[in-house]
Amino acid sequence: MKVSNALGIVFASVGVMASASAFAAPPNLSTQVVVGKLELPWDMAFLKDGTMFFTEKCKGLSVRLPSGTINKLHGLGDSSGYASSSADLFCDGQAGMMGVAIDPDFASNRFIYVYSSSNLDDKLVNRVMRFKVDDSFEDVSDRTDIVSDIGYKPKATKHPFGGPGAHNGGRIRFSPGDGFLYVTTGDNHLGIAPQSPTYIGGKVLRIDRNGNAAPGNNPPAGFDKRIFTYGHRNPQGITFRPSDNRPFTSENGPWHSDEVTALVNGGNAGWDPRPNVAGRKDCPDDYCGYSPNQMGAMDPKQRAAFMPMTDLKTYPNAMKPAWNNNGLSQGMFGSTFISGAKWKDWDGSMIVGYTGIGIHGTPVGNRLDVLKISADGLSSKVTQVSWPTATGRFRSVVQGPDGDLYVALEDQGNIIRVTPE
Repeated sequence: MKVSNALGIVFASVGVMASASAFAAPPNLSTQVVVGKLELPWDMAFLKDGTMFFTEKCKGLSVRLPSGTINKLHGLGDSSGYASSSADLFCDGQAGMMGVAIDPDFASNRFIYVYSSSNLDDKLVNRVMRFKVDDSFEDVSDRTDIVSDIGYKPKATKHPFGGPGAHNGGRIRFSPGDGFLYVTTGDNHLGIAPQSPTYIGGKVLRIDRNGNAAPGNNPPAGFDKRIFTYGHRNPQGITFRPSDNRPFTSENGPWHSDEVTALVNGGNAGWDPRPNVAGRKDCPDDYCGYSPNQMGAMDPKQRAAFMPMTDLKTYPNAMKPAWNNNGLSQGMFGSTFISGAKWKDWDGSMIVGYTGIGIHGTPVGNRLDVLKISADGLSSKVTQVSWPTATGRFRSVVQGPDGDLYVALEDQGNIIRVTPE
């Protein structure tokens, strides 16, 4: 399948693990830039009428109205042109204003939520903040920090990609099933974080709109009650399967094995980068996620044997991934399930984006994967949809209320609508 469009973009679909019958009737696709000339667009969220809230990592939160008018609502630090700004919010490395989510009861309460790094009271953390949007969509007010203790590691480490804000997580989504807010947090290059009962890095949180633990969360005894799953590395996508509202994460792998995982309440994702676990020796900064032994092995299987993404030997009951990108690490990012008859055989499939970077920072080209995931969440059939640019990292993929797919391209500064025809 191949189709060109006015932008000159060509999509080419190639089956990877799928049989010919798995996607017998894929859609033809066209694209259109919806918002351009942005600086590092990171996430999007829609109202039913097509109103789109979006974040720029180093700028802040804006809204695009159905008319096409764009209003800048809330900025980071000294960002200019915004109706309001918070001096404590900042952008540094992988950190900044990242995820955005709309309250399911927005029509009555006007609440919008963002995930952003903050240095309030000289304490570097990531926060989930709630704002109230005015009736004209021109300003926000009533900032309330509903989560204020998500880790942030400001100092550079001795590892590659160990700069400020590394492994920062940052995706927030309301479940259409239970109505709670799910928050993905990264391990922040802190070895103890993923398996820690109290440090909330390397976790998926499930909370109410005030930041309290959702009733029914079932973490192990002694764990923070906000924790829905733990043992994560850097989950930067979370989405919910329409057929059963089950949450799935998409997560960056350690030089290998990007993973899509069906979450189980209280489950362990099996990532544990501490030294002296499973026979490892000491590692720089007590974080083995980028150990030289692992980096030196060019075969993904050798790297995985040294530092598994999901360590089933140490944690035999860990949640098993539905997809591990054929054992490769290529910058898996945001994800969404698509639904609707116009998507033909892709209806009900999960779309996950890749940032176009392979091991050791090698450009491999952007792409979207279409995953037909089994009912039990333990396996997938996959089709690749290539995006013909080596740069322009994907940061978010969201299905809009019109049924089309919206893709944020960070380096190109565009939000693009992908339409099945």
